Amino acid sequence: MLQFYYHPLSPLARRVWIALLEKEIPFEPVVVNLKDGEQFKPEFLQLNPFHHVPVIVDNNFRVLESLAILDYLEHKYPEPALLPKNTQRLAIVRMVEMVTTNELGSQVIPLIVEKPDSPKLKRAKRKLERVLNLFAELLADEPYFGGNRLSLGDIVAANGVILISKLGYELDTTPRIKAWCDRLMQRQVWQKTQPNAEQIEIFKQTVTNLVRNT
Repeated sequence: MLQFYYHPLSPLARRVWIALLEKEIPFEPVVVNLKDGEQFKPEFLQLNPFHHVPVIVDNNFRVLESLAILDYLEHKYPEPALLPKNTQRLAIVRMVEMVTTNELGSQVIPLIVEKPDSPKLKRAKRKLERVLNLFAELLADEPYFGGNRLSLGDIVAANGVILISKLGYELDTTPRIKAWCDRLMQRQVWQKTQPNAEQIEIFKQTVTNLVRNT
C-alpha cells in the first residue's frame, strides 16, 4: 500500500493529503513529528535528504516534492481526473499551481511574524492582492479552475488561500475567491483536512520559532 509521510499542519503535505482523499486512493498515513525532529532522523533522511514532508512511497518507488507527487498520483491513478483535458484549462491549472508556489507561499511568513505596521507586511498584502485578483480573473465564471470539475489547481491554490484567510488576510475584497473557498469548504475532504483554530495557533508558533532560530 502507498505510504504517505506527512504532518497535518504542513501546507505542502496538505495538498497531497487532499488529493489522496479526493481520488480515494488507499494509503497508509505516516505522521512525521516535526516538533520532535523526526524529519532529521536517519531513517527519514533516507527518504528525503532535505528533511521535508511530504513524501510518498508507492511499491518501493519514492516521490518527494508536493507538485511532483500530485503529478505522479494523477498519472498513476487517473480517475477521478484532477487535470482537465482542455488545453487552455490545463494551462490555467498549471499557472495557478506555479503562482501559488512562487508568489503566494512566500507571503505566509510575513503574515505570521510581522507587526501590523511593518512595511514587509504591507508589501506581502499587496502581493497577495495581486495574486488573488489574478486567480479571480482565471476562475472567471467557472466553479473551479479546471472548469466544472475540481482540479489540482484548486487543491494547490485553495489550500494556500484558505490558510492566509485563517492567518487574518481578508478575502472580502475578492468575492469570487471567497465564494470559491466557501464552495470547496463544503466538500467533506476539505472539512477533514483543514486545520482548526487551535492548530493554526500551533502552526503560527512553530513558524515564529523557526524564523527566530534562523
